[in-house]
Amino acid sequence: MRRKIVAGNWKMNKTFQEAEDLLDELAGRLNEEQEDQDVEVIVCPPYLYVEMAHDLCSDEDDATQVYYSVGVQDVSEHDKGAHTGEVSAAMLSSMDVEYCIVGHSERRRYFGETDAQVARKVEQLLQNEITPIVCCGEQAEDREAGKQFEVIGRQLKEGLFNLKPLDFSRLIIAYEPVWAIGTGKTATPEQAQEIHAWIRNQIQEQYGKEIARVIPILYGGSCNAKTAKDLFAQPDIDGGLIGGASLNADDFIAIVNSFDK
Repeated sequence: MRRKIVAGNWKMNKTFQEAEDLLDELAGRLNEEQEDQDVEVIVCPPYLYVEMAHDLCSDEDDATQVYYSVGVQDVSEHDKGAHTGEVSAAMLSSMDVEYCIVGHSERRRYFGETDAQVARKVEQLLQNEITPIVCCGEQAEDREAGKQFEVIGRQLKEGLFNLKPLDFSRLIIAYEPVWAIGTGKTATPEQAQEIHAWIRNQIQEQYGKEIARVIPILYGGSCNAKTAKDLFAQPDIDGGLIGGASLNADDFIAIVNSFDK
C-alpha cells in the first residue's frame, strides 16, 4: 500500500513568532486529533525556522512520538562553494531535514529553474539522504492547447528519468496544475485523477510496475479542506502538497483527516 502524505508548503510566510505559534498548535493538535495515524504529515517552513520546527515536532518526553516530519522548500544544485545565499543539501542533512520540495512551479516561473537544474537538485538531495518532493505540472495555456501530457512528460523525462530505479523509488511526485495555484481554482477530482494515473503509467513504462505501484503522487493545486476529501478518494492520488491552507491549523488538520477510513 502506498503512503498517505500531506505536506505543507508555507512559502515565504510567517514571522518567527507566528511560525512558533503555528508549529506549536500543529504539534499539539496532531497529537490529540489526528484521526488516521497512517497519514504522514510534512511541514516545510522557510529555512530560518527549520531548527524550531524540529524542536516542536516530537514529544519532549518521548522522542519516538513524532507529530510531523520537517522539510524545506528548495535546495541548491551545488554541493558547496561561492554561491551566495544558497543552501546545500549537505547543510540540510546536517540539520536533520528529511524532505525537500524541488521544481515548484514558482521556482520554474519566477526564477527560471529548468528541468536540468531540477535533476541536479534531486541528485544532491539523494546523495545526502533527503527525500525529494518533485513538482510537475502544466500552465493554463498548455492545458488549453491540449499539451498537458507533453509538458509533464518532458518534465519527468528530463528531470527524473535519468535516475537509477533504486534512486527513483525514493521520490515523491507532486502534480501541480499551475493554473490552479493561488487562484482558488482546483482541478476536478476527475481531471486530477487522469493526470495522476497518466504519470503513474509513465513511471511504469520507465521503471516497471512495482516502482510505479509504490511511488506516492500528491496533488498540489489549491487543495483545501473542502476539496481534499474528493481528491484523496481517487485511486492514484496519495495526498496533497498544500500551500495557503497549510498556514492555518484548522484547515491543515482538516486536510490531514480527509482520507477515506
